[in-house]
Amino acid sequence: MKAVLLSGGLGKRLRPITDYIPKPLVPLDNIPIIEWQIRYFKKFGVKEFVICAGYRSDDLIHYLDSKNLGVDIMYSIEKTPLGTGGAIKKVQHHLDSNGFFVINGDVITDLDFRKLKKYSNTMAIIPLRTSFGLVDVSGDKVQKFEEKPEIFHHWMNAGVYHLSSDVIRYLPRVGNIEN
Repeated sequence: MKAVLLSGGLGKRLRPITDYIPKPLVPLDNIPIIEWQIRYFKKFGVKEFVICAGYRSDDLIHYLDSKNLGVDIMYSIEKTPLGTGGAIKKVQHHLDSNGFFVINGDVITDLDFRKLKKYSNTMAIIPLRTSFGLVDVSGDKVQKFEEKPEIFHHWMNAGVYHLSSDVIRYLPRVGNIEN
């Protein structure tokens, strides 16, 4: 089983940190996000990785090649951004026909990948959280306050997928999987 790590983004929302390192190398507890991802996938038997890199790809390659993570890594370098769908399409010949995982380069998860793998072409979702408190108003009276709730009738993409190879033909050459 293989995993595709989508690591080509510019990391604009994490600037100025990502002015100097690509987002997958941003450390959490002194370990880069991408290393956490590889370690976690290994717990589920994934030992082959395709790293789709773009921005500051040399830094990413240098870091991963200097580590002994006990996995096989293949790199796909994007000279111009291809988007999530284009990145997957570009590496299609390196993927297993019986399915593969995809994870966005900034995702840390405790998801049980065995559950995601039960079905082909699945996407992990999580409840949308608001960064604001909500106020329940009835007429002209405040009924209650709710501080930063999870909104269970709205869900968002968690950036983790299990895909079969036959879905690749529907992906754009340039563009996002979400579109």
